[in-house]
Amino acid sequence: MSDDNTTPDGSTGPDDRVDPQAEPQPQSAGAPSEDGGTADVDDASELIDAEGPDVELPETEGLSADDEAILDQASADLVAEMRQDMLRAQAELVNFRKRVERDREANRDVVIAEVIRAILPALDDLTRAEAHGDLDEGPMQVIAQKLRSGFDRFGLTQVGAKGDVFDPKFHEAIVQLPNPEVTVNTVADVIEPGYVLGERVLRAAKVAVSVPA
Repeated sequence: MSDDNTTPDGSTGPDDRVDPQAEPQPQSAGAPSEDGGTADVDDASELIDAEGPDVELPETEGLSADDEAILDQASADLVAEMRQDMLRAQAELVNFRKRVERDREANRDVVIAEVIRAILPALDDLTRAEAHGDLDEGPMQVIAQKLRSGFDRFGLTQVGAKGDVFDPKFHEAIVQLPNPEVTVNTVADVIEPGYVLGERVLRAAKVAVSVPA
């Protein structure tokens, strides 16, 4: 004979049934969980302080008189060395500026000399035309005067004149003429005049030289 609390499917009575709508009962703090672990603890005092305790550094002991003297001397030496470096740099800068200015002037003189040297053949033509009387009047006389005035502004000077003492720096001897009346080599005639720009000889004068006989 079967028990009255037994259902036809073999389950127990209504007291053993689980109501799916029933709320689960909360577990008490510290009670073991279903997976065998323990529940979380909300007490903040049990948390680990990640920063750890404050560490106080020991106070630095004062320097001795000898150490302070060494530091003062090192500082003075460093300041003196930096001052010397600064003065040296200033002197180098001044010398550099002077060198640049000197090179600029030299380059300017070279350019002017090359330009004038290229125009010397035209100046020779004017000189020969003047010797033949072709520049006594007319527009060519005005052109020759303006051209020579422009050369004078740059410091162009003509060298080589009859009667000058022969100087190999400014004269080029084309012909030597023995002459008992001279005691030193003397320019007897100028074949082609020379020109000097400042201290630079653009072209030596081609001359005939009288030499002592």
